[in-house]
Amino acid sequence: MEYQYILYTVENNIAKIKLNRPEVLNSFNFQMSEELQNLLDEINSNAEIRVVIITGAGKAFSAGQDLSEAINQNADLSEIIDRNYIPIVKKIRNLDKPVIAAVNGVAAGAGANIALCCDFVIANKQAYFVQAFSKIGLVPDSGGSFILPRLVGLARATSMMMLANKLSATDAEHIGMIFKSTEEEDFEDFVMEFSSKLKEMPTKALALTKKLLNTAFENSFEEQLEAEKLAQSEAGKSEDYREGVNAFLEKRKPHFKGK
Repeated sequence: MEYQYILYTVENNIAKIKLNRPEVLNSFNFQMSEELQNLLDEINSNAEIRVVIITGAGKAFSAGQDLSEAINQNADLSEIIDRNYIPIVKKIRNLDKPVIAAVNGVAAGAGANIALCCDFVIANKQAYFVQAFSKIGLVPDSGGSFILPRLVGLARATSMMMLANKLSATDAEHIGMIFKSTEEEDFEDFVMEFSSKLKEMPTKALALTKKLLNTAFENSFEEQLEAEKLAQSEAGKSEDYREGVNAFLEKRKPHFKGK
């Protein structure tokens, strides 16, 4: 399938999605959102893909919603959220393989929150994050009001969302909002090295871990214990579990296949 607003490659079991509207800082219109949703579905059904990278073309990760489209079409913003963003963040959180947001530049509004819903956020030190909604009289969406307080605490999330101040990649790493910030010249190499490391891990176990993390803040302790038990049972039936145990007993490095 061809995509107009996304560049897509798969190499060595790693899928790379590049949002490709650099002239508008990779802001989302309906078509780019639909293309990303279709691509995430395609990736989820492809067992050969074991890691996903989402990044942006040019100098931005994503500036969020293309406001000119929203205004020109006079659309209800709830319809835009239903169509453009809720499906994306749900698909990322439910994808059965790890997703890396490689934040190459500004991540603003919905663009910031799409990045934060990924499993790992790696940003170059020239990038920054901004919860830009209040600047135009809106409220956080795309899961931001759920994810951000859990990452940085209520006080920091409140200030970031109400004041809409820029947060550098370095500061984002220091407060635990993102996984890693790197020097700009090291950014792409680090992302690919980290992706290569992830793809060698037991993908099914990582997917089950992600599923547990999705429920960790909502379940009671007893419910989460039960969820862990069921997930462990499923992991214990995988080929990777058998390979991991055999490698441990044979004192060698395991060769996981993601099955």
